[in-house]
Amino acid sequence: MQKTPTVSDEEWMQRLGTGDFQCAAHLFERYHVRRYNFFLRMGYEQPTSEDLAQTVCERMIRYRESFRNDASFKSWIFQIARNVSADHYKKNRLRISDFAEAENIAEGDAPIARQLEEAEDVAALHKAMAELPEDQREILILTRFQNLKYSEVAEILGMTESNAKVKAHRAIKQLRELYFKMEQL
Repeated sequence: MQKTPTVSDEEWMQRLGTGDFQCAAHLFERYHVRRYNFFLRMGYEQPTSEDLAQTVCERMIRYRESFRNDASFKSWIFQIARNVSADHYKKNRLRISDFAEAENIAEGDAPIARQLEEAEDVAALHKAMAELPEDQREILILTRFQNLKYSEVAEILGMTESNAKVKAHRAIKQLRELYFKMEQL
């Protein structure tokens, strides 16, 4: 497998669809952290998030022939992640955890007091996220944390792009209200 920067995810997936299983390693490496963070932000504990991210990779390989050549790989893989999450929820009735960020919360030479304050703000944000209905939490994770375009989110969620924008706007408004309510407590 020759790694070429000009090869798109869709081309890697097409190669995987024809039986070139080495392409799965490239796609796994590129999307593993994003899938893991998706599950963390949905409220799963770290070990569960790792397992679910791995399950997405397994399904990517198993259902490789269902990938449409005209589709976005990113949308397709996050649709699989949503399905994995729904399946896990049905089996386990979703155990929400205290969110643990995969990336470092604060780095560098910042004073400890500021780092603690930032950590508290992040914790409050994650508590507010956990209070959102699942559909609002999911659209915020996809648009704000996974940086997907509204058109990609619309494809994943089966709605129009304008509807995705409206739902994201409403979710942000609701999150803001929950966050500030927690700040006042």
